[in-house]
Amino acid sequence: MIIEKIPTHVAIIMDGNGRWARSKGLPRTEGHKAGTEVAEKTIRWAYELGIKYLTLYTFSTENWKRPREEVNFLFDLFADFVTRKIPEVKKEGVRLRFIGRLEQLPEKVLKVCKVAEEETKGNSNINVQVALNYGGRAELCDTISRIIEDFKKGKVDLPITEETVSKYLYTADIPDPDLIVRTANEKRLSNFLIWQAAYAEYYFVDKFWPDFSKEDLVAAVEEYNKRIRKFGAVIENE
Repeated sequence: MIIEKIPTHVAIIMDGNGRWARSKGLPRTEGHKAGTEVAEKTIRWAYELGIKYLTLYTFSTENWKRPREEVNFLFDLFADFVTRKIPEVKKEGVRLRFIGRLEQLPEKVLKVCKVAEEETKGNSNINVQVALNYGGRAELCDTISRIIEDFKKGKVDLPITEETVSKYLYTADIPDPDLIVRTANEKRLSNFLIWQAAYAEYYFVDKFWPDFSKEDLVAAVEEYNKRIRKFGAVIENE
């Protein structure tokens, strides 16, 4: 199939690291290591396809419920990995940004995020958003709070419009996702980009995240090409 329409923004719910590890008789930590390597490859695959924005759901506000040892491992893995990769992604033209309640992250993780954003802010080959301590409902609560604060200062007028809300989201200057991919054959949004995903197309992969391949990403984009995006309108001759 010839891919005619490349989605501008693809968002991925990277699910199944723990189950992948368990299926192989390995500790969950090995699944997270393997998943991190696939995330790095996916950035490269997305760039090769011409995708301009890629958002990766890395750690949710609900993931704090996991065992403390696993949470600590995840943050250590993330901080070490990003620190090592900053020179490489900077050279390859990747712009890294982090969205979520970042102020609640461990200090070393927050520092790494700030350094990565600063070092790559001039890049434009592909924009990669890492959703970290992210929750869609939390984002909307934070958005409402900021709007109210600015309204009191006379910076916001009534009525509140969709455009106003969008300007206060974590993703204020990032286009809404065209395509959302979820692995591990789970079929739910899990509190991910719930405002931004209003008209996104969905694609589900029956593989755990560490088994995700370039062929899977291409298949998702090919399926996206088959969809007719009406945004509530009527398409002539439909």
